[in-house]
Amino acid sequence: MTVVLLCWSVEAVSVILHLQTETVKVELDSEAQACYALAISPDNKLCFSCSADGKIIIWDLDSKKMITCLPGHQDGASCVDLSNDALRLWSGGLDNTVRSWDLRERTQLQQHDFASQIFSLGCCPTDDWVAVGMENSNVEVLHVSKPDRYSLHMHESCVLSLKFAHSGKWFVSTGKDNVLNAWRTPYGASLLTAKESSSVLSCDISSDDKYIVTGSGEKKATVYEVGY
Repeated sequence: MTVVLLCWSVEAVSVILHLQTETVKVELDSEAQACYALAISPDNKLCFSCSADGKIIIWDLDSKKMITCLPGHQDGASCVDLSNDALRLWSGGLDNTVRSWDLRERTQLQQHDFASQIFSLGCCPTDDWVAVGMENSNVEVLHVSKPDRYSLHMHESCVLSLKFAHSGKWFVSTGKDNVLNAWRTPYGASLLTAKESSSVLSCDISSDDKYIVTGSGEKKATVYEVGY
């Protein structure tokens, strides 16, 4: 099995690293001003990159070529994730919208308008929920096919990253307010609040849901053990 790591840069170059050999496997240059986020398909054949010009580019990782782009966001596409069936792509933008895309037809399915820029987004891997982190400090949890929506208000500044547990039972969000929050899916009961000493820029969850790792503005990573 090939293990890869996805990286991106402000120069809009997406880099995929081969972890066994510690070498660059693929570089994908979108020629946009910046690349804000990446996702990869479960079969490792496609990569989706979010560009500062609002486009989402679909890449073939074998040929290293662009297949197509999904235009729609009127400002930078800031975050992206795949639905639990991998048939839809969800994206958030600096144009205050969240959009879903049919990956078979490569067309837009839905658009949700908000009063704030979208900084982070995650799809529940076991149910039809999408959580959205916003510049105005709110977290919104949307159902993909029903009008059900929950608004969560524990952050005091913009929500910079968001990640669902693999079980789908909970998710975490981090913010410029130096805080890591863990929430129960979907209605947002608070499971954990941890205060760090600087902005929490990124987060991830181990495959067994036992550990949360965060990256901070102080150039350090923090690992939390999950008791839930």
